Amino acid sequence: MKSRGIRRGGLPATIEGSIAPVASRRSTTRHLSLPAAVAKAFARIGPRLRVEVLSRLLSALGPMALAVIGGGMFAKYIGRARWPEVPVSLEDATQATSSQIVDLVRYVEQSDPAVLHQVVALLSTDIAAMTVLGASVAALAIIGWSGDRARPRST
Repeated sequence: MKSRGIRRGGLPATIEGSIAPVASRRSTTRHLSLPAAVAKAFARIGPRLRVEVLSRLLSALGPMALAVIGGGMFAKYIGRARWPEVPVSLEDATQATSSQIVDLVRYVEQSDPAVLHQVVALLSTDIAAMTVLGASVAALAIIGWSGDRARPRST
């Protein structure tokens, strides 16, 4: 019996051949990581909201982290380490670079995810920030929801 171009997977060879390039393009599509998305949103928000976001992020850091993260830019806040909100100057908030914010968010993401959730909620009040965070926030919400379902509830 003559084969009509149907492969083992059951798809005609022409369809199977056209799916592979599309699938490989999807896998190479780059999405912003949450730290990168927060840093990008931070760059777009106004100075007052920057102060509040930076204050919340710094509240999750201990003295050693304050001295090291962001190349030591936040070392001046060591005396206020672990305060519920660290008072941040407008100058520091406007001078923080994207790479410093990425470093800071990566650390907070690992050390105190609840603070990162607060920061994302705070950023969600700003339209410019939400355009950047949209997909990342959706992914974070889905991961959070699936984590809630997977965890056994204590009674």
